[in-house]
Amino acid sequence: MNVLTDNFSTYGKGFLGTVELSVYASLLALVLGFLMASFRVAPVASLRFFGTAWVTVLRNTPLTLLFFAVLLGLPRFGLVLPFQLFAVLALGCYTSAFICEALRSGINTVPRGQGEAARSLGMTFGQTLSAVVLPQAFRSVIAPVGSTLIALAKNSAIAGAFSVTELLGTYRTLSELGYNIIWTFVWIALGYLIITLTISALFHLMEKRWGVAR
Repeated sequence: MNVLTDNFSTYGKGFLGTVELSVYASLLALVLGFLMASFRVAPVASLRFFGTAWVTVLRNTPLTLLFFAVLLGLPRFGLVLPFQLFAVLALGCYTSAFICEALRSGINTVPRGQGEAARSLGMTFGQTLSAVVLPQAFRSVIAPVGSTLIALAKNSAIAGAFSVTELLGTYRTLSELGYNIIWTFVWIALGYLIITLTISALFHLMEKRWGVAR
């Protein structure tokens, strides 16, 4: 227990760093995921190609490699940002590909006649997608999106290797101070458990309120 009590501020800083990183990356992933899902079902061929390329590249690229590409590659093009923001970009873009595919599967569950009815009323593709299709699609994919964001929270541990303050990175500091490595990781694991269970509970409530009855 002394591992936690003696280093509560260190654990707290890492825990808040992981929460902050997860929240910002999740927001970016949701926005980009919605956008790319829209592109993938758009009537414009160039948009469909871009959406497909985005998903194909990011889903088949190791996340660690993407971190290297973002944190080390972008500064070479003159884009210099805090490491935490680079980590948000890497995590958010990577996860957006999985959000996109979850949403696209939800879009495919919406009866085609609803989109045709909306267009017959004079609604544009954007209006049909945002007002008719996507709201229904999201209701059917709440659980998969929640699982994807839980994976994002755990994937944030990679950011610690790139000088970003997060929970897993606290083990290096405590190891150097001579604390028992097993108990160090026990408290780290508990921190991740709190985060993932919170996300799971939130999406469970959302599914209970808005999800499609099975």
